[in-house]
Amino acid sequence: MKRIVLFLLTNLAVMLVLSVVTSLLGVNKFLTTNGLNLGMLLAFSAVIGFGGAFISLLMSKTMAKWSTGARVIEAPSSSTEVWLVDTVAKLAKRANLPMPEVAIYEGEPNAFATGATKNSSLVAVSTGLLQSMTRDEAEAVLAHEVAHIANGDMVTLTLIQGVVNTFVVFLARIVGYVVDSFLRRNDEESSGPGIGYMVTSMICEIVFGIVASIIVAWFSRQREFRADAGAAQLMGSAVPMQNALRRLGGLHTEPLPQNMAASGIAGGQGIMALLATHPPLEERIAALNTR
Repeated sequence: MKRIVLFLLTNLAVMLVLSVVTSLLGVNKFLTTNGLNLGMLLAFSAVIGFGGAFISLLMSKTMAKWSTGARVIEAPSSSTEVWLVDTVAKLAKRANLPMPEVAIYEGEPNAFATGATKNSSLVAVSTGLLQSMTRDEAEAVLAHEVAHIANGDMVTLTLIQGVVNTFVVFLARIVGYVVDSFLRRNDEESSGPGIGYMVTSMICEIVFGIVASIIVAWFSRQREFRADAGAAQLMGSAVPMQNALRRLGGLHTEPLPQNMAASGIAGGQGIMALLATHPPLEERIAALNTR
């Protein structure tokens, strides 16, 4: 439950901060002084919604390295690192991708891919995963992460997040304006948004933000199925990916930091299935049986 709450707060934090700042700067008053300007409100909502999403995307690789302590392998210093770099290079070539940065970090079994573009991507794997999986299983996990890059999942998820954020901001302010107008229907002297607008908008942003998180989480689950299928294609067989998922099911995995909750090979499952960023491992294995 704690992971789910933190996941929601991460999705809402940037948007709420930007909303508060624009309120302090008088943007809300400008939008509502002479009636609600829907065109300007939609433009404002898009700036807030996509602004936060794209800031997160542009910072994703830097934040991933910082939050996990991942070390980019510039010159392999062991046979494991040589194998890791060579394997990612082989998979990237098969997927017609530029060579991603390859990193390793200390931690429980997990791996992730991130980056703003296919030309500026990062594949990172934990020491725990490398130690607990066979080479074929670990290669399947790497193929899954390369498939994420090939599918453009980081950018697509950002676009989805931006769209839902835009509607959250837009609809929250419309509801806030309606409520504020009702509360001040007999007040002909004051102009601009009142306290009803501010409070209602903030509450609606939180409520609508939860709905938005459900939509984004659903998309995240679908992209995991696609990345599993992509890994099977890159490996030439679904068996290594199925074996890797079965292995994960028997290991103690540690979720990635909340700003990367949707990026790992494992994690993102919890009590509230609608907010899970990853499907159950059993469903992912079963989906690969059809390939």
